Amino acid sequence: MKIGLQVPNFTFPGGKDSFAEDIKDIAIQADKAGFHSLWVMDHFFQIGSEESWLLGPAEEDMYEGYSVLNYLAALTKEIKLGTMVTGNIYRHPGMLIKAASTLDVLSNGRAYLGIGAGWFERESVGLGIPFYDWTTRFEMLEEALQITKLMWSERNGEEYKGKHYHLKETLCHPQPIQKYPPILIGGMGPKKTLKFVAKYSDACNLFIGYGKERFEEAIKVLKKHCENENRPYDEIEKTSLGSVFLDQPSISDKQEKTGIKNLKTADDIIENLKWQSDLGIDHAIFNMKHPLASQEPLKIFEEEIIPAVLDM
Repeated sequence: MKIGLQVPNFTFPGGKDSFAEDIKDIAIQADKAGFHSLWVMDHFFQIGSEESWLLGPAEEDMYEGYSVLNYLAALTKEIKLGTMVTGNIYRHPGMLIKAASTLDVLSNGRAYLGIGAGWFERESVGLGIPFYDWTTRFEMLEEALQITKLMWSERNGEEYKGKHYHLKETLCHPQPIQKYPPILIGGMGPKKTLKFVAKYSDACNLFIGYGKERFEEAIKVLKKHCENENRPYDEIEKTSLGSVFLDQPSISDKQEKTGIKNLKTADDIIENLKWQSDLGIDHAIFNMKHPLASQEPLKIFEEEIIPAVLDM
């Protein structure tokens, strides 16, 4: 099993004055430790609250995701890079595909395109980005996925006319280093999100925090959509996103109530990964607060967890 690291919180102890060095250290250590992937938020406001253990209120530090990833591309060698995940409404699809293509070139073929419909109304309204109803956002996401497939193909340059987007020339030169960066759709919505995974994407991302029952149900729903789309289920990389609490003195018991044990030790995490592996998850991504605060969490992954699950 592959292991990824998501950085969901940019409010580091040293603030903006040391942010460049702090995020650099995290990326270099994650690369060295053998993490398969590194993901950053793609929001403009922080998405939590003052009471949140992991995610603070909107006023806390947030950086533009692709700018951070391009910086990290120059500092790392092996680790894959992506946003977990981009809200499609934040950028025009043509601009988003050029950003992801640039990251793939700068990283020598290590980019993912993480994408979803977008949901955080406050940051959209706050920054003047149009925020649409649920139906419209998913119509726009589907068109963006179609545009992505076109721009990352031999047909790039053709005109695209949709209900929401019109691209006179879908030029994308140069093309990415990879044939195209894997398209990862985040979310577990049974009617649209998982259907789009089956129809358009190379990878999905499912949330452990919603609980065992919903997590396992999402896998069943995805298999059904793959049958309906005549898409081999095994072609899709199944990824997950969860939180670990290594080296944290006190945490909420909220996750325990969903049927998933709080992941506080290496043994807890390995046990959880065995469960995920049995369900067919290929790539488990974990987030944590301040991975370098004590130097311990990434070291525990490097020495105890990643070697134990490589052959799962």
